[in-house]
Amino acid sequence: MIERDGSFVRLSLFWGGLLFFLVLEFLSPYRKSSVSKVKRWMNNMALTVFNSLILQLAFAGAIVRTAIYVTTHQWGVLNMVALSPWVKLLMTVAFMDFMLYIWHLLNHDVPFLWRFHRVHHSDLNMDVSTATRFHIGELALSAVIRICLVFFLGASPFGVLIFESALVLCAQFEHSSLKIPGWFERIFWVLFVPPSMHRIHHSVVIKERNTNYGTIFSVWDRWLGTLLTDVDQNQIRIGVGAYQKPEKLNFHHLLAMPITRYVR
Repeated sequence: MIERDGSFVRLSLFWGGLLFFLVLEFLSPYRKSSVSKVKRWMNNMALTVFNSLILQLAFAGAIVRTAIYVTTHQWGVLNMVALSPWVKLLMTVAFMDFMLYIWHLLNHDVPFLWRFHRVHHSDLNMDVSTATRFHIGELALSAVIRICLVFFLGASPFGVLIFESALVLCAQFEHSSLKIPGWFERIFWVLFVPPSMHRIHHSVVIKERNTNYGTIFSVWDRWLGTLLTDVDQNQIRIGVGAYQKPEKLNFHHLLAMPITRYVR
């Protein structure tokens, strides 16, 4: 029951959030598309559907089942200490997000992992569909790591559901091409990740790209010295320098990208 309800909630948030931010992008776009939005969306959604099918076959709710198992058997760090459920929930979200920050940083620093992660960064424009543009290899590795983290932490199914729901919505928001008031972004940036922060991370300039790794919280970047704010947003060019031709970024190109020539 928990696994089924959790899957329904995550699926509803994913597609609901995608539609919500897409509508907002049309109503109040940050910038005009430099390439065909329709073609980009077709490629990104094809990748999303393909990934979803493979992940469902390979893992099929394994993260939630792991959470149910460790909670039932009282395994993991959180099940060894007497804390209120709300404190454990906050610790689950914070810990999982911090480890995601580390994983994201490694995807940029480790050549093997960057081969997969560059699929995400090769998008020539950044909008809500970019939040779904990942190679199946990266997602599979990430799923295995999350299962291990849930087992180590002893996270509850509810804690995992809250983290994954927040992750989906935050990723969609920060990738969105939305015109947002500067005062709101400055306040939001204190703790969380606004689009302007993540837009810097998607720059073709490598020294800009290798910053701002946070997904939910911005504090990890601030505390660990990877935060970059002083960038002219209007001058940011999205993508990877070696992949600037839209005709070379179709669905089959994205699937094959990890085994092609290594580029930064």
